Amino acid sequence: MSSSPLTDAQWATKIASAQRAILSSVPTTSSHTIPARDAIAQTIDHTLLKTDATGEQIDTLCAEAQQYGFATVCVREPFTSRAASHLKSSPSNVAVVIGFHTGLDPTAAKAGETQRAIAAGAGELDAVLNRPDLQAGKYSSVYAELATIRELAPPPGVGLKLIFETARLSDEEIVAAAVVAHEARWEWIKTSTGFEGHGATAAHVRLMRRCADWLAEEGKGEWRMKVKASGGIRSLKDAEEMLAAGAERLGCSAGVAIVREARGEGKAEEGVKGGY
Repeated sequence: MSSSPLTDAQWATKIASAQRAILSSVPTTSSHTIPARDAIAQTIDHTLLKTDATGEQIDTLCAEAQQYGFATVCVREPFTSRAASHLKSSPSNVAVVIGFHTGLDPTAAKAGETQRAIAAGAGELDAVLNRPDLQAGKYSSVYAELATIRELAPPPGVGLKLIFETARLSDEEIVAAAVVAHEARWEWIKTSTGFEGHGATAAHVRLMRRCADWLAEEGKGEWRMKVKASGGIRSLKDAEEMLAAGAERLGCSAGVAIVREARGEGKAEEGVKGGY
């Protein structure tokens, strides 16, 4: 397991500085450019994470990803190889959740999931933050876990997204999670699992986007984390609200309905009920 370059006290000082700067400069309105409606599918992770999902439903999920041009399908680790086999000749990638949905699995268990998912063909991993450790100020432990997963999933081959579960965090804790994710060189920060509390809100997305932008500015623009909104995004209106707030990826099980609505084809029942 990787170690932390800072003590918890040093992390706390670093995080406090970021909190002061970020929380005083979060926009109160959403002003980011929304992609053209014919490109909205490319922002969607077509998601099926319910515990009773079947192989046949994963097959349908992948067929829809190919038909509509979604960025990824997002599935649980046991379905990785099945999804990858469907999408091996497709521009759609396979995203796999790690430590889902509580984030409380030991680091060794998350590492094992990471290795299995990559070996089976995952190109992106959505891992759940150990929220109790973050809230207890155990920043070194949080960083060490993220760094361990990063070592097992080096860029550019695998993209990493850290799921915060923003419904269970204060604004100050959201900033803290973003700081640690940035230091561990994760590409994405993500709002929610969709299984605890409310899902994505525009206010939380604006805050996370401000975190990502400020941390990039502090790093002299070397790179910037991106923001994924997930949970409760069920209509074109929801999707565009999150994109305007600063999200660059959307996690939802209503992707087909959203794209059909964007095309002017009316609100359709999505082909797979993902509960997300």
